[in-house]
Amino acid sequence: MREKIKKIIEGDSFLNLLREGLLGIEAYLAGGYIRDLALSINKKTDEELILRDRDIVLFNCDTEKTARNLADSIGAAFVELDPENKIYRIVSGEDYADIAQGLNNNLEDDIKRRDFTINSIFYDLKNADFIDISGGFEDIKTGIIRTTDLKNLEDDPLRMFRAFRFMSKTGFQIDSEILSFIKQNAKSLDIIAKERIQQEILKMFEGNFLVETLLKMFDIGFLEEAFPFVREIKKIPPNTHHHLDLVHHSIETVKNIRINKPLLKLAAFYHDIGKPKCWTIEPDSGRHRFIGHDEIGGKLVSQELSMLKFSKKQIEYVSKLVKNHIYPSALAHSASTETGGVTNKAMARFVRKIYPDIEDLVELARADRLSARGEAVSDDMVNENLKNLQNLLDYFFNVKDKMQALPKILDGKEIMEILKITPGPKLGEVIEALKEAQIEGIIQSREDAVKFIKDLKI
Repeated sequence: MREKIKKIIEGDSFLNLLREGLLGIEAYLAGGYIRDLALSINKKTDEELILRDRDIVLFNCDTEKTARNLADSIGAAFVELDPENKIYRIVSGEDYADIAQGLNNNLEDDIKRRDFTINSIFYDLKNADFIDISGGFEDIKTGIIRTTDLKNLEDDPLRMFRAFRFMSKTGFQIDSEILSFIKQNAKSLDIIAKERIQQEILKMFEGNFLVETLLKMFDIGFLEEAFPFVREIKKIPPNTHHHLDLVHHSIETVKNIRINKPLLKLAAFYHDIGKPKCWTIEPDSGRHRFIGHDEIGGKLVSQELSMLKFSKKQIEYVSKLVKNHIYPSALAHSASTETGGVTNKAMARFVRKIYPDIEDLVELARADRLSARGEAVSDDMVNENLKNLQNLLDYFFNVKDKMQALPKILDGKEIMEILKITPGPKLGEVIEALKEAQIEGIIQSREDAVKFIKDLKI
C-alpha cells in the first residue's frame, strides 16, 4: 500500500511544482491527502477520489515568507487563512495546498496533536519516505478510528463529531476509549461554533455508513446533543402504525432513501420533528394521532437549522420537504379513488406547488412508508401506496418538459382587466388555476386562457 501511495504522490504535478520551491526546507505532506489515498487503495471507500486536499507542514523556517515565495514562484495566489497560527493557502486554478507551521517546530509534537491516527501519517517531501509513528496505516487496514491522546478531543470537542463523520464515511469502528470519552463529554459540544458543527453534519450525511453512525450516536447519548430535537422524539414509542419508536423510525427512513443527497437524508431524519407537539392517544382505540405534525415540523426544522447556521436556501429546501412529506401519499391515495380530470388537477397542483423538488419529496414519502410497518399496516396497503407514488412520478415525468417551458399566456394585469377584479386573494387563485390548467394541457392559446378564467367558479 505504501509504495502505491508513494507512486501517486510522486506523480502529483502540482505537488511537484511546490516541492521545487521547498528545496532545503523541512517539509512534510500530512493529513487527509495521504488518508484518502490509503482508504482508496485499501478499498475502504467507494467514493470518487479527488486529490486536492494537500496539507504541507513546515519546520524551522519563516512559514509566511516561504509560502509567499512559493506562490510567487509558480504564479499562484497567496491567501492568509489563519495568520495567528501561521496557516496559509496557495491556489492555482482548481489546485490548492495549505501551508502550516509545525507545532513547536517539532515533528513528533505535530504528529501527536492530530485528531486521529488515520490523519497522522506524514510524508517527507525531501527524503520521499513516510513517518507513521502513531500506527495510522495499520488502523486504516484494520478499520478503526483511534487517537494517540484523548486530550486532542478535549482541546477541540468538535473532534468528537469528526469521529462520527469519519465513521459515516469509512464504516470504521470508533475505538472504545473515544466512545467512552464522548459519552462523558458530549455536552461540551455546546461550546463549539454552530458553523463548524453544520459543516460536520453535511459531511457526515454524505457517508455510505450514515445509518450505522446515527445508531451508534444514539446508543451513547451523543445524538441528542448534536440534534436537540431527538430529546423530544425519543419519548414516542412504537404504535399500531409504527413498528419502531420515533427515533429509530426516523433513522430507518434515512436508510430507505435511495438518492445520495445529504440534505434529502437530513430531511428524512427530521421529517417527524413536529410529532411531539401534537401527539394524542385516542382513549377508546388507543390509537396514536399526530394531526398537523407536518405543518408544525416545517416550522420547527427551520428553527433548528437556523440555529445550526445552515444557509437560507438549505433551510427552505429541508423545511419544504418536511412540511409536505405527507402530501404525496395523501394525494396518491386520493388519486386512486378519483377519476378523470379531478386526479389530473390534483396532480398538476402538486407538481406546481412542489416543483422542482418532486422526485425528492416522493422519495421521502416512499422511504417513510417503508419505515412504518406496524400491526395495522398490511402489505397490500404498502404496495398500493408505493404503486400510487410511482404513478405520481410518472405523471410528473410526462409534464416535466412542458413545465420547464411553460409560457406566461396572461399576466396579472390582463386577468384583472378581463375579470374586472382588483388585486387580492381571488387574483392569486385565478393565476394558480391557470398554471395548473397549462400543466394539464387544457390551455394551448390566449383564447383558451381567456375562456378558462371566465368559466372559473372562484
